Amino acid sequence: MPAYRTATVRVPATSANMGPGFDALGMALSMWNRLRVRWGGPARVVVHGRGEGELPADATNLTYRAAQRVLDEYGAGDAGLTIESWQEIPLSSGLGSSSSAIVGGMFAANALLGFPADLPRLLELAMEMEGHPDNVAPALVGGVTVAVRDGERVYAAPLPAPDDLQCVALVPDVRVLTAEARAVLAPTVSRADAVYNIGRAALLAAALTTNHPEYLRVATQDRLHQQARERVFPAMKHVFRNAMSAGARGVYLSGAGPSVVALTTREERRAQTIGYEMADAADKAGVGGTFYVLEPANTGAQVLALGVEGP
Repeated sequence: MPAYRTATVRVPATSANMGPGFDALGMALSMWNRLRVRWGGPARVVVHGRGEGELPADATNLTYRAAQRVLDEYGAGDAGLTIESWQEIPLSSGLGSSSSAIVGGMFAANALLGFPADLPRLLELAMEMEGHPDNVAPALVGGVTVAVRDGERVYAAPLPAPDDLQCVALVPDVRVLTAEARAVLAPTVSRADAVYNIGRAALLAAALTTNHPEYLRVATQDRLHQQARERVFPAMKHVFRNAMSAGARGVYLSGAGPSVVALTTREERRAQTIGYEMADAADKAGVGGTFYVLEPANTGAQVLALGVEGP
């Protein structure tokens, strides 16, 4: 029997890869999806905001399937759930909408059952469904994470981010499916490119943990995926150029794109200017877009409320 009748949770957006940290580095951002899960069928999903009228309203919905995975794991069966979600995270944008759906469904179902799964187990289950850990790890635990898969196990190590770090996220008015963005990547890389990325990923970790924003320009550079993905999102190079010209410390393609994240600090007071310049570049490239000034979210998935205990 469930321990609770309802659970309300929220899950942050995430920005994966962070330039050179392909499939390994991710950051939770201060943009949230909220969902309320109620025990008892029939299976139904109601979506408000992003995805309303577009996402499935039944048990095929990704959030529902994620919740059901946890119920199956702990022998709760398929008694039916009603899920209502309020969504801020844009779909297919590179800001972790699918990871938020997976983590949100699993986290809420775990709460309904009285928290039988610890975070490492939830991370393993979420990665099984998502396929790679760099988005689901920060969605679960918050902050900046280094996530590495070793067989069936996932190691997620937190990195402290500077308190005044700001993330200017440009969300273009186009969508890119992860499968499409992965299809353009080369199956192998040269030793030189591997060394290039290893060094910059390490430098990015050092820049964040020691608060050296002057390293971020070099530390966000990449040779493994961003250049290839220009074929899917040609405006990317123009957005990058405008972000850096406006004073961004570093800039990178978020996840599989098409969102672009530029890094700056509150002290520099450049976030709005950077955002306007990024949006202008997208507009001149014929795609348009909206920018958001965000911060690293230090908390990941959270339980906001639990309903009345069951019998």
